[in-house]
Amino acid sequence: MGCMVETQLAETAAGAGMTDRTRDQRTIGAPVVTLAMPRMRRQSGRLKNVPVDGEKKVLLAAPRGYCAGVDRAVVAVEKALERYGAPVYVRKQIVHNVHVVKTLEKMGAIFVEEVDEVPEGANVVFSAHGVSPAVVNEAADRGLHAIDATCPLVTKVHREAVRFAKQDREILLIGHTGHEEVEGTAGEAPEHITIVNSPEDVDTLEVRDPDRLVWLSQTTLSVDETMETVRRLRERFPNLQDPPSDDICYATQNRQVAIKKIAPQADVVIVVGSSNSSNSVRLKEVALEYGARAAYRVDFASEVQQEWLDGARTVGVTSGASVPEVLVQELLDDLADAGYADVEATVTAEEDLVFSLPKELRQNADGQRDARALGGRVRA
Repeated sequence: MGCMVETQLAETAAGAGMTDRTRDQRTIGAPVVTLAMPRMRRQSGRLKNVPVDGEKKVLLAAPRGYCAGVDRAVVAVEKALERYGAPVYVRKQIVHNVHVVKTLEKMGAIFVEEVDEVPEGANVVFSAHGVSPAVVNEAADRGLHAIDATCPLVTKVHREAVRFAKQDREILLIGHTGHEEVEGTAGEAPEHITIVNSPEDVDTLEVRDPDRLVWLSQTTLSVDETMETVRRLRERFPNLQDPPSDDICYATQNRQVAIKKIAPQADVVIVVGSSNSSNSVRLKEVALEYGARAAYRVDFASEVQQEWLDGARTVGVTSGASVPEVLVQELLDDLADAGYADVEATVTAEEDLVFSLPKELRQNADGQRDARALGGRVRA
């Protein structure tokens, strides 16, 4: 699979409302977002300097942090609050990050599990992970004003599921049962979709017709594990059809490629990201698989334990695709206190992809295109 190249992005972008922008190279993996993300109050000197043989340094992954889909979803909630006023309801977490959710709650967002918790006629935002048609219909039945912040790359997978179902193909959806994205995709064609959770599931899989199979995948999975699952599926079902393009999103791939390069050189890798963030959890697993002596996932720098740094000369740092850069900077500040002030960027790709806002938010009160959206640039 590897990093998604420009031509692949162009194919994926078709009909998905994508635009691009040029960013200063220093911001690679850390998109500019209008949401006010306050810096955490630092407890200076919390981590003590650890004596080690040789110089200490941090290998900082790029790309890291916010992807275009997360950027779009977070800004969508902010813009909805600005336009309609509080409260604005959000079904599920808009993105899987504790800090982002808490910040939006302070701004007036109310997070609910299902749309039946939203007062009739209110404004509701669907999260970046997508929803099934049943949820869309339920929101309409309650007279809700729905704003669809589903990542366009997830929407692409939904469309593929619908198309293959119309062809009466059986769809093997590689993903984690219970994840919002998988629930939304499976809901597009439940009678045609079977979820495959892991490579080990392949051995016991039962299908209707082995000659009419196609696979799709959750966008935030481990690239390596997904390809291993596909390999096993093809061993059992040689006529398995591939989707027209990789479903693993460009940001997930890029962040995994970056940590693969860092891991063999790092004594310890620290991944900033929440426990329910699939791509953040995968980054920790990939780091261990590719040679890091130890790897940890934290929501906040304050969770880093002193003993993690014992004997470590090189600390690798990255963050999941739903993590604002302010949380990484807090970690770098704490690591500097512990003597890791030398920060070396490991750049494996440049990202300049931007998605336009949901159609419900693309016009301002005067009916004009809102040029402030997504970093101040919106292109037709």
